[in-house]
Amino acid sequence: MYLHSIGTAVPPRAFTQAEVFSALEKTPKYHQLTSRSRAILRKVLSNRNGIETRHFALNEMQDAFVFEPDQMMARFQKHAPALAEAAARQALKKSGLKISQIDTLLVATCTGYLCPGLTSYLTQSLGLSSSLTFLDLVGLGCGAALPALQQASALVSSGQSRHALVVCVEICSAASYLDDDPGVLISACLFGDGAAAFILSAEPPPTKRKVRLLKTSSHLEPEHRDHLRFDHRQGLLRNLLAPEVPTLAARHARTVFERAGVKKEDVTGWVWHAGGRDVLAALRQEFGLQEKDTQHSTEVLRQHGNMSSPSCLFALQAAIENGVPDGHWWLASFGAGFSSYGALLDVTS
Repeated sequence: MYLHSIGTAVPPRAFTQAEVFSALEKTPKYHQLTSRSRAILRKVLSNRNGIETRHFALNEMQDAFVFEPDQMMARFQKHAPALAEAAARQALKKSGLKISQIDTLLVATCTGYLCPGLTSYLTQSLGLSSSLTFLDLVGLGCGAALPALQQASALVSSGQSRHALVVCVEICSAASYLDDDPGVLISACLFGDGAAAFILSAEPPPTKRKVRLLKTSSHLEPEHRDHLRFDHRQGLLRNLLAPEVPTLAARHARTVFERAGVKKEDVTGWVWHAGGRDVLAALRQEFGLQEKDTQHSTEVLRQHGNMSSPSCLFALQAAIENGVPDGHWWLASFGAGFSSYGALLDVTS
C-alpha cells in the first residue's frame, strides 16, 4: 500500500497572532468577557506560543468574531469545498494519475456539517466518476487523517479500490467561539484553516521517494471524552479543551505505539499532529525525543497553527520533502474522543 502523493492548501490570507488580538480587542464580545479571560487572550496571543501566523478563510480578521450561526455555516459551505478541491487537485497533479483512475473518495471534517456531504461537492468539482465509492467521515476531530487512511487501506487491500483519494479539510474559523472557559479561549488562539489530500494505491508511485503503509494502530478512551470535544451553545460549535490534553495526548500516543509493536530504535522519522506547543513538548518527553525529531510538526504549527485533521499530513509532506532519513517512520494523530492513532510507514528512495 503506497502513498502516491500529498497535496495541501490554505486560504490566501494569513494573520499574525498580534493581528488576531488587535481585531479581537475591537469586538463587543471581547469586552463582555471577564478581566481574567481578557488577560488569558492577551497573554496567549501576545507571547511566543509556537504559533506566528494562521490562515483563515476571511477577508477581514474581524469577521472571525461575528458569532452568528447562519454566517458561520455559510462560511463552511463556501470555503470547505473550495479548499478541499485545491488540496485534491495538487495531490492529483503530483501523483501523475488521471481523474478517471480515482475510484474511491473519502473526506474527513469536523468543523461544519453538510448533507449531502463534501464528497458530493468534490465529486462534481473534480469531475470524478459517479460510480465511485465514497464516504464522508464526520466528527473524528483532529485525528481524522489516520482513520481515513485506515478505511482507504481496507478498500484498496480488499481489491475494491485501486486509487483512493482522501481529503481532510477544516474551516476552524467557522467553528470558533468565545466565552469565559479557559479551554475555549485557548482554542480560539490555536486553530487555523487548511486542507490536505493524499492518494493511496496498491502500486508504488513513479516518484523517487516511496512511502509504503505497513500497519496502523488506534486507541479510544471514552473516559476522557470530556477533555477534548465539541459542545454546542446558541447554535454554535464550542471546542472544549482541558489542561490535561497534552499529558493525555502523550500517554495515549504511547499506548498506540506499543500496541503496534514498534520499537523506538527502529524509527528513523517521527511525524506528529501539531496539536500545540505543549502537546509536542509532552510527546518529546514521553518518547525521549529531541526537538529536531518534531521539527516538521513544530514548523507546521508555527506557520499555520493547529489546522485539526490536515495538520499531520502537512507535517508528513514536509518530512518527505526535507530530508528525513529513509527507513521506518511513525505517523501519529489524536483528537476528540479521546482518540489516538498511529501508522508505521516504510520510506525508501
